[in-house]
Amino acid sequence: MGLRIRFARRLSDDEFYELLRIADYRGFEDGARIFEINPVKLKREGLSLREALALVDELGGVVEEYPGYGGEMVARLRVEDGVFVLRSRERLLEYLSEFGRDVRYSREKKGFIVRPYVVVDVVEKLRRAGFEVIDETGLLNPKPFREDLSIGVKLRPYQVEALEAWKAHGMRGVIALPTGAGKTIVALAAIAELKAPTLIVVYTREQLKQWMEKAVQVLGLKPWEVGAYYGEEKRIAPVTVTTYQTAWRRVGELADRFSLLIVDEVHHLPAERFRLIAENILAPYRMGLSATPEREDGKHVELFRLMGGLVYRKSAWELAEQGYLASFRIVTKYVTLTPAEAKRYRELRRAFQELAAGRDVNELIRMAAAGDERASKALKLLNEMRKIVANAENKLKAAKEIAEAEAERGSKVIIFTQYVEQAKKLAAMLGAPAITGKTDKVKRDLALTLFKTGRARILVVTSVGDEGLDIPDANVGILLSPSGSRRQFIQRLGRLLRPAPGKSEAVLYEIIVKGTMEEAQARRKLFLVNF
Repeated sequence: MGLRIRFARRLSDDEFYELLRIADYRGFEDGARIFEINPVKLKREGLSLREALALVDELGGVVEEYPGYGGEMVARLRVEDGVFVLRSRERLLEYLSEFGRDVRYSREKKGFIVRPYVVVDVVEKLRRAGFEVIDETGLLNPKPFREDLSIGVKLRPYQVEALEAWKAHGMRGVIALPTGAGKTIVALAAIAELKAPTLIVVYTREQLKQWMEKAVQVLGLKPWEVGAYYGEEKRIAPVTVTTYQTAWRRVGELADRFSLLIVDEVHHLPAERFRLIAENILAPYRMGLSATPEREDGKHVELFRLMGGLVYRKSAWELAEQGYLASFRIVTKYVTLTPAEAKRYRELRRAFQELAAGRDVNELIRMAAAGDERASKALKLLNEMRKIVANAENKLKAAKEIAEAEAERGSKVIIFTQYVEQAKKLAAMLGAPAITGKTDKVKRDLALTLFKTGRARILVVTSVGDEGLDIPDANVGILLSPSGSRRQFIQRLGRLLRPAPGKSEAVLYEIIVKGTMEEAQARRKLFLVNF
C-alpha cells in the first residue's frame, strides 16, 4: 500500500491526468477521489516525493494518515539478513551518492544496503537534509544494559582528551597511544559512556583474559556480564571479548548483537580475513586501539575507513616528558663479525650485487614472483647475509655481557630476537627462560611468572613477545637486530615504559654489526620513536 491522497473537490481533466503522472487512481470513496503515489512513476518523471506532495498540495489534495509518512520526508533503517537496509518513499540517491560503494541500492531488498561503518554518517546526512530517520534496529540508540555503569578509576588528562575526541567524531575512530599508556582504560571509559552491548576483539588469548579481568575490575561488572566468545565457551554477554580468529570465522553469529565494536591492536584489521569483522559486525559505534596504526604496506588507509579515521594520538616522547611513562634512552652497541663470518659475508654480498644489478629489494621480490631466477637467487643470498649478521658470534657475547651486567644492578631485562634457535641458544648461555611461538602454554606461563616475581631477571623472547604478553615492570630491553618496522620498534620500546616503583629510566640497547646492512636500519631509530 502506497501513500494515499484524497481530493474532496471535482478535478478537471487536465488536473486528473497531471496526477496520473505521479499516482494511480484508486476510485471514489466517501465522497472523495482517492489516488495512491506510485514510486515507479516518480522515478520515471524524475520527481522526489517532496516535489510530488507539493503538486498535491497545490491541487488541494489531502494526504491520508499513513504510519511513518504523513507527508513528511521519512526513511526507515532496519536490519535484514545481517545487513542495514534503508528505505524511503523519497528518492534517496541524491543524498547518498557521496558514500560510493559503502551504500548501494538492492533490487532484492527494495532499499539501500548501508555498510555498518558509515551508517552513522548516512543517518546524520539524511537528518540534516530534513528527513525523519526511524531507527528500527535498536543499535543506534541502544538501551543501556546497566544504567549505573561508570568507570572506577580517574582518567589521566590525555585519556580524557582521547575519549572526548572519539565522542566528537560520532563515537568512532582510532586512538593511537604507546604501549603502557592505558589504551584499555580509554576503551572501558567508552563502554561506561555508551552503556551499550559491546564486542571487544583482541589478538591473543592472553589479551582476552586481561580485558575480561579489567572489565570486571574497572567497570564493576559482574562476571556473568562479561563473556568470552572463544574456544569451547562462546558465551555472549553485555560485554563480550573475542579474538580476531574467532570473530571472522563466526561473524554471522555476532553480526547484529552489539552497538559498540572495540578492536585492540587494530593495525591487524586490514588483513583480508580480519577486515570481514569490521565489514560485517553491524555495530555503528567503533573504537580502534594501537600504538602504531600506520602500516608499511599503506593499508592503514583502509583501516581508518573501516573504523572512522585517526582521532587521537600521543607519542612515547610526549608521555615520557609529562611523566606518564618512564623516561628512556636508546644505546647503540657496535660489534664486528669474526674473520670467518666477515669473509663469508663479503662473498655473499659480491654475488648478491652481481645478481641484483642495482635493483632494490622490492623490485627483486616482484621479479622473483614473476618467475625471474636471478632475482630469486639474489633474494636467497640476501637472506643468508641477514642470517650471518643476526647470528653473529660477537652479537651473542655482547647481549650476554649487557644482560648479566644489568641483572646484577637489579634490572629486569627482556632480550628480543627474531629467530627461535637464537633465542634458545641465548637462553641456555644465560640460564634464562625463553618464550617463542613454539613454547607451550604451561612453559610460557612459568617463564612469565618467574620473570614477574623476579626469580628470573632476564627473559628471552621472539616476535611472539611483541604483542599480548603482560610484562609490566621490565626496564631494560636488548634488540639483537634493529627492527626495520616502525610498529615492532615502538612496541618493543613500549614494553619498557610502564611506570613502576623504583623505575626511574628505561634503557633500550641495540646491538649492531658494523659494516653491514644493520647500520642503515639503526640510523632510522630516532625517527621511528619520535612519531
